[in-house]
This record gives sequence, structure tokens and C-alpha cells, in this order.
Amino acid sequence: MFWRVVQAFGSSSGMSVGAGAIGDIYKLEERGTAMGIFFGAALFGPAIAPLYGGIATHYLSWRMAQWGLFVMGLFAFMPVALFLPETLDPERRRRWGATEEHQKPILLNPFESLALLRSPNILLVALAGTTTLITDFVLMIPLAYTIGKQYNITNEALIGAFFLPAGLGNIIGAPLAGRLSDRVVVEWRKRRGGVWVPEDRLRASLWGAGFLVPMSVLLSGLTTQFVPGTPGIVLNLVWLFMNGIGVDIVLSPAFRAFIIAGIIACILPIINTIGVAATGAIFAAFAWFGWGLILFTIKYGDRMRACVDMGWSTVRDN
Repeated sequence: MFWRVVQAFGSSSGMSVGAGAIGDIYKLEERGTAMGIFFGAALFGPAIAPLYGGIATHYLSWRMAQWGLFVMGLFAFMPVALFLPETLDPERRRRWGATEEHQKPILLNPFESLALLRSPNILLVALAGTTTLITDFVLMIPLAYTIGKQYNITNEALIGAFFLPAGLGNIIGAPLAGRLSDRVVVEWRKRRGGVWVPEDRLRASLWGAGFLVPMSVLLSGLTTQFVPGTPGIVLNLVWLFMNGIGVDIVLSPAFRAFIIAGIIACILPIINTIGVAATGAIFAAFAWFGWGLILFTIKYGDRMRACVDMGWSTVRDN
């Protein structure tokens, strides 16, 4: 368990630093597309990892999966360490008072960024992302005990293969969501005569948050509990793919891991207590609550931003 914490601490930097580098390089109306491609590539790993781990466990040993991760980690680290330059614009660095000393390793407070949650806009969007991503874990983590048990699938490699539809949905959904968000930003800025509103980008996530995410987890629970045999398996593959696309359309970097880490421990006990269909319905309701938070933020975002001075990004900065 300790080494899992260490691994997560190290791997999380790739997502935040990668997104930050893209923010440095791309213009406002291009950033969503670039971010979508980045996350689509990043989510290729989770798409194939369960299948890879299942094959290694079933036919060789789980230790082979660990060695494979070690080698892949080296392949990821070396090009970043050797070839990734500083992406922050030099003019902006001078404006912020950055010096060469800041390029050296320094100690940072890992909890300092949580102060951003003083902003109601960031807090609500983070909660919306949390309610969305929870459905992904509700579907994925207990697969062996829900779909596997219901349809008598015990082969670890086959269980791992069930993760592929959601992973494929992630890979497709991330670039799609990024492109949609850019189009929404351009369209709504044009409607206002060139005025940019940060919450506009959230509009692209509404149909994913309001339909794809909650309906996928609800339908998967109902299908697993009430539809036997091959039709049930096929339908579940469809719902997993649907969830993968929907989650990526909504997802945003947030403090969601803190909440999700606690909820993960409760998923199997909840399923064992009330059943998989009822569990799916509960977390579908959570997802609809997140959809409501996004709607609220879009409508009242300007008033919420006025509540707390967080040094908001401007058009000039973007």
C-alpha cells in the first residue's frame, strides 16, 4: 500500500505538468483540442493496462506486469528528462519575476494549491468532475465481482479485456471533448462581440454530464442484474464505451482524488448490500448532481468569480 502511494505521487505530476505545458504553448481557442489529444494519449495506458495485467497474471505471473511497468516508466522518464524544455513564455516569466534560480529544484508545499478551492467556480467544477469520475470507478473496480460473477467469467485476461471499451471511449472522447470545447469558446466569444467568459468552455460538457455519464452507469447496473447471457455482456460493453466517452467530455483536473479514494473503499460493500442496479442508480444521481453544478457555474460564474479575488486569467494571458 505504501508503494502504491509513492507511485501515484510520482505519476500524477505527468498529468498536471503536461497540461500546464500545453497551456503555455497553445492559444485559448486551440487549447482544448491540444489538451484532448494529450489526455487521449495518456488514457491509452489505462485502456490496455487491465488486459496486459490480466494476461500476465493468468498466463505468467503478476510480477511480470510489475517488471513491464518498470521498463515503461524508464521509457517515459528518459525523454522528458533529456528533451523537454521550459515552455513558459519568456515575457511572462519576466512579468512574474522569474529568475534562473527558479529553474533549479526547490521544495514545494503539495497542499498549497488546495487554496484555489476558495474560488466557488473552481470548487463546483471540481465537484462536478468528481461526481463524473466516480461513475468510472463504480463500473471498473468491481468488474470481476459484477460482470465477472454474473456471467461466470473467471479468466483474468478476459476480465481485463472488459476494460477496453471504456478505454476506447476515453481515447475517442478526450480529443472530441477538446475540439468541442474550442468550438464553444469561439462561438460564444463571437456572440458577445469578442468578449471571453471562462465558463463558456463548460457548455461543451453538458450533454456528457447530463446524459452519457449517468445513463451509462444506470443502464450497466440494470443490465448486469436483469439481463442474462450474451445480450447482457454485449450491452455492458456498449455502456462501458458510453461511459468512457462521457467521462472525458466532462473531466477536469481537480481535487477529486481525495474524495474518490474514500468512495472506492465503499463500492463493493454497497453492491453487496443493495445490489448492482441500485448502486448504479445512486451514482447516476450523483452524476446528475454534477451536471447541475456545471449548469449553475455557467449561469452564475461571473458573480462567483467576483466573490474571491484569485488573480483570474485574462485574454492577454491566454
